[in-house]
Amino acid sequence: MTGIFDRISTGNAGLDSILGGGLPAKRLYLIEGAPGSGKTTLALQFLLQGVKAGEPVLYVTLSETSEELSVVAASHGWNLDNVDLFELASADSVLGMGRDQSILHSWEMELGGTIDLIRQEVERVNPRRIVFDSLSELRLLAQDPLRYRRQLLFLKQFFARLDTTVLLVDDLTGATGVRDNHLHSLCHGVITLERLTLDFGAARRRMQIQKMRGVEFVAGYHDMIIRKGGIDIFPRLIAADHHADFSGDPVPSKVPALDAILGGGPQRGTTTLISGPAGTGKTTLALQYLIAACERGENTVIYQFDERVGTLISRARQLGVDLETWVDEGRLSIRQIDPAEIAPGEFAAMVRQAVEERDVRIILIDSLNGYMAAMPQEQQLILQLHELLSYLSHRGVVTLLINPQQGFFGSMNAHELNVSYIADVVILLRFFEAEGRIRKALSVVKNRSGAHEDTIRELRIDAQGLRVGAPLSDFRGVLKGTPEYLGPSTPLMEDRPGRA
Repeated sequence: MTGIFDRISTGNAGLDSILGGGLPAKRLYLIEGAPGSGKTTLALQFLLQGVKAGEPVLYVTLSETSEELSVVAASHGWNLDNVDLFELASADSVLGMGRDQSILHSWEMELGGTIDLIRQEVERVNPRRIVFDSLSELRLLAQDPLRYRRQLLFLKQFFARLDTTVLLVDDLTGATGVRDNHLHSLCHGVITLERLTLDFGAARRRMQIQKMRGVEFVAGYHDMIIRKGGIDIFPRLIAADHHADFSGDPVPSKVPALDAILGGGPQRGTTTLISGPAGTGKTTLALQYLIAACERGENTVIYQFDERVGTLISRARQLGVDLETWVDEGRLSIRQIDPAEIAPGEFAAMVRQAVEERDVRIILIDSLNGYMAAMPQEQQLILQLHELLSYLSHRGVVTLLINPQQGFFGSMNAHELNVSYIADVVILLRFFEAEGRIRKALSVVKNRSGAHEDTIRELRIDAQGLRVGAPLSDFRGVLKGTPEYLGPSTPLMEDRPGRA
């Protein structure tokens, strides 16, 4: 017998994590949500977990047939042979009704008779887990709200005497889409699933726990996806729960002039924002830190939102950087991310897996524009990104963010960086004009972890890699737009000859 305070797994690792170990056994729970939100899939996972544990389980289907359930199970590669199915249509034969008329007579059946047949089936199977799918049919049979609630109370009292954990599934259609507060009060816990249709891209799904008596759970919305094999639920990230001890030593790029600007490099556990218009070398600059980390034997990962992985590898090769070598050695992982198909919670779970399972020490997100496309609400995006960066900081990971600026030529004004407050280091790249040529400038406008230069240096990228020149002065128009260099040509750099 299962103890009254014992926990049982829901069959979903994400939901178990949110609940702190699973559901308290021998209680009545409600799973509610609109059609297509994943209720039946989650309920089947719950029953199949019972089968895995050697428990008798029962699925009472009041709307779908066994054939329809089998189709759902087959789409996930599941076998329902050890799940007892009780169909409302099959009850017609018990009441003396022809099965060829089951569709008509199922709606005319008295609610009391239906409940009695369900009770008899429960006594026959003696299940440890049972699912009722769905309550909207019971509402239709009752026709009267008071009678419907009385029968639900009877079911609750009936199961309270048994060693059974019960899931009630409600698609909200019989309740005109409005949540039944009385039903919520009857249940020990309420789990709500939602399906959101965006203006573009795949539908997003999320869940939250409305209530769970006597259980500490992670409140708020949690992103989820339905895939072959079931539902993946991604618990909302709480950075403070994942602290790990680390030393905050600087991370060098192996470009002496660049390291000197930041006092040796960005410190571990910090976030560096590399901002500038297209073509200034933001990604190349970030790659310099990743390659240096790979050479030190550290694991790194690039989350590529904008550029194709093949294009990134080809472009890096032209600059003398062979990314494929480090990919083959397992030091570098490049993940192509489609922002239209991934939810922020899923991305956060992907990052956590890289950090906790692969011991990744440097992460590059390229770029923030792509990440923003994964979430239409900008305020929520910033909050989620802030929590993700806080998590990486707690784990001692160096995070590099690429922030493309609008327009080909930008402004040197730091106040345009509307996400700069979440970064510890801000590196600004811009174009400048000198002697009739367009060149690239680099400057550090912020460094929370220590002192930094306030000069402007030239950045040069050619076939032999990246160089940072000497500090430059004699600029005009620094605060108005694209600066113009009026000083001597001696400090300016030129392209190096190509390699043989």
